[in-house]
Amino acid sequence: MAGYYVEEDEASPQEPPWLQGEGRLKAERIAEHFAEIMRTLELDLEDPHLHQTPARVGRMYMEIFRGLQREHEPAITCFPNDEGYSNMVIVKDISFFSVCSHHMIPFFGCAHVAYIPQHRIVGISKVARIVDFYARRPQLQERLTEQVVDFLMERLEPLGAMAVLEARHLCMEMRGVGKTGAVTTTSAIRGCFHDKGVRNEFTELLGKHDR
Repeated sequence: MAGYYVEEDEASPQEPPWLQGEGRLKAERIAEHFAEIMRTLELDLEDPHLHQTPARVGRMYMEIFRGLQREHEPAITCFPNDEGYSNMVIVKDISFFSVCSHHMIPFFGCAHVAYIPQHRIVGISKVARIVDFYARRPQLQERLTEQVVDFLMERLEPLGAMAVLEARHLCMEMRGVGKTGAVTTTSAIRGCFHDKGVRNEFTELLGKHDR
């Protein structure tokens, strides 16, 4: 098993958190299973370009799926809204990568997230970390969109929150219908964003129009 894990030329003195302890064992098990997939495809695992591929895939899966581990949930520090800010906070064009849970190949795009604070606010970089955490797992774009706004509603208790995600899905571009460049848009709305005027403010600030 270790033969599919140890890569002397890529070894680092300190493994990232998702490859420590149980994470390393999971990476090794993934490597073993992926090696069997490669054998089924009649690939030569002695080829120098393929020999360490199972190990690389095992490590990669633990990295790109680290959002499955609750201990990697971003630490969200909330601050009291002492100034009484009551307008919209928007973080847009948050790039993300995820993996389609139907076909296990990537989808990627941008997230636009907004909330209207009540008693608490959060550092804007944390909004991007929230998106990244939920994207780092096998996902559906619809579910990812909902999870981001639910997290904000639970932690901040704002007047409302909204997210719009735009993504390209390689399961639609590389296989099946084969439509390169097609973009899928999803949205999730909570609280005061159900009001069309509030929602329009958000879409106008994004340079889009609510239809």
